[in-house]
Amino acid sequence: MMVPLKFVNHIIEDYAIQVTFDPTTGEGKVVYNLSLIKNEDLDFAISILKDANRTGVSVSGLVRFLASGEKVSGFVIPAGSTGICTLCSITFDGLLIRRGIPVNPIGGGVVEIENMTPVRFTHIILYEHTTIDPLQVLISQKTTSVTNVMHKGSGNILANIREFHMEAEPLVGQVLDELADSSYSGILEVGIPNVPLLGVPVNPQFIGIAAIGGTNPLAAIREGGRWVQIQAMKGLMDISEMVDIRDF
Repeated sequence: MMVPLKFVNHIIEDYAIQVTFDPTTGEGKVVYNLSLIKNEDLDFAISILKDANRTGVSVSGLVRFLASGEKVSGFVIPAGSTGICTLCSITFDGLLIRRGIPVNPIGGGVVEIENMTPVRFTHIILYEHTTIDPLQVLISQKTTSVTNVMHKGSGNILANIREFHMEAEPLVGQVLDELADSSYSGILEVGIPNVPLLGVPVNPQFIGIAAIGGTNPLAAIREGGRWVQIQAMKGLMDISEMVDIRDF
């Protein structure tokens, strides 16, 4: 039987609807990314994850490490590898959907940062036109310089963008206020109605909102010359199974 193609915007909707994370209680299910590194690179990876969290280029400081042979979402971590689960920024889309806010995921891409300020998207892949997560593609094309952003404040990081109707702005504001005190800190920039955000156009009467890509720390590990395999939007996980990277 032929399996029909599934474009990323539909995958996002599937996962976002299942998000139960409540930023005020810090409980519930989140969408996560799963990445594999070599066992010997674990200490290096932890130091990068800490730096990424400290400098604000990661969605969250929450992680989960999995040893070889451990299983997550039906996937077994291969011999010689360590699995790293990080929070996926699609969790944010889930928070909006749960509030009854219609969200249109636009795409994922690379954002140019100057002095820790987002300037513009330099590359973007629209979710409705791809069956592979855009950030996975862009990491493989070596388009990032996340390490430069962490150390010098300027460079290229991964981000994604969605739009919501301007009538929902007060509701979105409530969600952003709740996130300000939570373990999720991935909002990059919020636009204004009918105006492109970081160079990406939005539909009439819609507002764009950009979020940091959850795989930025992994891009930085790869920039350090280490082997990394990334599976974005791997599945859902209870946030209680994750720990703060600062505890390592």
